[in-house]
Amino acid sequence: MGKFWVIFVASILILLPFLCNSFSPDTPTDRRVLVLLDDFAIKSSHSSYFNSLKSRGFDLDFKLADDPKIALQRYGQYLYDALILFCPSIERFGGSIDVAAIIDFVDSGHDLVIAADVNASDLIREVATECGVDFDEDPSAMVIDHTGYSVSETEGDHTLIASDDFIKSDVILGSNKITAPVLFQGIGHSLNPVNSLVLKVLSASPSAYSANPKSKLSTPPSLTGSAISLVSVVQARNNARILISGSLSMFSNRFFRSGVQKAGSTTKHEKSGNEQFLTELSKWVFHERGHLKAVNVKHHKVGETNEPALYRINDELVYSVEVYEWSGSSWEPYVADDVQVQFYMMSPYVLKTLSNDKKGLYSASFKVPDVYGVFQFKVEYQKLGYTSLSLAKQIPVRPYRHNEYERFIPTAYPYYGAAFSTMAGFFIFSFVHLYNK
Repeated sequence: MGKFWVIFVASILILLPFLCNSFSPDTPTDRRVLVLLDDFAIKSSHSSYFNSLKSRGFDLDFKLADDPKIALQRYGQYLYDALILFCPSIERFGGSIDVAAIIDFVDSGHDLVIAADVNASDLIREVATECGVDFDEDPSAMVIDHTGYSVSETEGDHTLIASDDFIKSDVILGSNKITAPVLFQGIGHSLNPVNSLVLKVLSASPSAYSANPKSKLSTPPSLTGSAISLVSVVQARNNARILISGSLSMFSNRFFRSGVQKAGSTTKHEKSGNEQFLTELSKWVFHERGHLKAVNVKHHKVGETNEPALYRINDELVYSVEVYEWSGSSWEPYVADDVQVQFYMMSPYVLKTLSNDKKGLYSASFKVPDVYGVFQFKVEYQKLGYTSLSLAKQIPVRPYRHNEYERFIPTAYPYYGAAFSTMAGFFIFSFVHLYNK
């Protein structure tokens, strides 16, 4: 018995640090992140990016991708809340990690960052394909742009691209405009047209194409123009977020600090837009921005405060919900004019836009339809860059009882008049017929 308690206490002590630092809906930034590397040298060559995450409260755990002891979960509990794959050339993960384990990790609501390069292995390509993007099938192909390249002392093969074709979303990239182009050197990918959850965050210019820069083109390239995505993001239906980049170098200190001048432009920037771009993008990927929560869902009859067990047809009711957005340090009221509620039974009988008080409270009043059955209050809110809200609350609606109807229904007055006029006519006819000589 004593040995059992020793083992139990030891297990709790092992798991306690992980449980204390795990993702919490109340504080989404208290997270543990597993970083898998090809080489520990990446830890220093990309230290600016990692230090940015650490300064915002993330606990990074660096491991070699082929470490035989690495695992995403233990005793059925996930040890990490996010996974960063900076190991483009890895042929096989160590420990219990494989493609299926990574997909299960995302399906459980956790976040993922994938950085590939020209040496991307089939394993990394398979993970990316499962996430909704397809890297160029040619293993030696790189993105080339003869008009959108970055000007340097040695012109080279124009694979060092200066791109400024960003997604137009303040939620994903922040409200501060990125003025300097982003340096990119790597492989391009295309989005799976079937997957509507994938978004281009950084696109290639119309003059770009994907090919082997060291050989002449013998066939037309499979990826050309704006169809090439350099950096993409995915927000799954369970609100897990994924970042996919075709360049590991764009995260490096060298690219962060490099000056940039785009070909054809006279403006030379002292510093590339990489640091601002990837820092702001990481805030979105790790739920520091665009993360919504809904609380205090209520409904009641007009003039009352208690929530009833059921409604009667034609009742006047009020529906309310509070919506907040995580700002990185606290929950702030979310203000929008496009949040709607449905009163739903097989199809929406009522669709109302909720008004807000600028303090996070959304409400609407409406009349229960003249149809009885089992209804639902439904809020299905999906907006670019924000986590989706899906709220449902079931409530039955009954018809009038027999003693709740009006004694005389106004719409039946013509029928009342017809019945009494028929009786009066019959009486007059009978009187005339009997007493007429």
